Amino acid sequence: MKQIESIKEFGGFLNRYTHFSDACQCEMTFSVYLPPQAETQSVPALYWLSGLTCTDDNVRVKAGAQRYAAEHGIALVMPDTSPRGEEVSDEPDRYDLGKGAGFYVNATQEPWSKHYQMFDYVTIELPNLIEQNLPVLAGVKSISGHSMGGHGALICALKNPEDFRSVSAFSPICHPTQCGWGQGCFSAYLGENNQQDWATYDAVELIANGAYFEQILVDQGTADEFLTEGQLQPESLQKACDDKGIRLQLRMQEGYDHSYHFIATFIGEHIAYHAKALLQK
Repeated sequence: MKQIESIKEFGGFLNRYTHFSDACQCEMTFSVYLPPQAETQSVPALYWLSGLTCTDDNVRVKAGAQRYAAEHGIALVMPDTSPRGEEVSDEPDRYDLGKGAGFYVNATQEPWSKHYQMFDYVTIELPNLIEQNLPVLAGVKSISGHSMGGHGALICALKNPEDFRSVSAFSPICHPTQCGWGQGCFSAYLGENNQQDWATYDAVELIANGAYFEQILVDQGTADEFLTEGQLQPESLQKACDDKGIRLQLRMQEGYDHSYHFIATFIGEHIAYHAKALLQK
């Protein structure tokens, strides 16, 4: 991994790196905020998965998360949302498929399967790289995200509950097999008729089929345009959690939209939530 940027913030450093990904078979970029505590000791990490059209840059510029990470002594790991490069398959006329829209799945269909292996990238390859090269505690991590990345955070935690201390999400795509965004990407990446494969990357379906995480925090704005379009479906997540005894704290935040203005308002509370789990001995 090669460091390409370092900016001092709140006593720590916001660093950016590139590396060749074996999972995605291309050069990948990611950012890590190392709090001031990381100068003298290894720290736990919170992974943040961003949404459609985003890169690693959106959250580190817009969310204001570094201030709270510094206060609690937590590293923030911010991967890209998809593979990149001229050789990577894309649908340039669509914002919701291809580059910027990896959906955190391992694609099985050509031409996507060569590069779009984002689930393995964010759950296996990137954590191993981080823990081997930076002052981050091995295996002490939590996960959060927004929209498509909220979906990613939920499925990563539900599919690998032993790997994450806690999970939260902002405006997650809760039931992608039943919304336009998810159906479009899953048809391409996983195969139009492979509904069983789709279900393995859908938080609602995973819970219905026995996946379990003790507690989940979700914030959803009531003025979110994608909520009324049916893309997010938090009510389906609530029902699935109620049916299976998972403690879902679904906070419907009055008047907030889908943007990073919403995230910046509540990110401090989410980081405190994760800090409580990450800093337990």
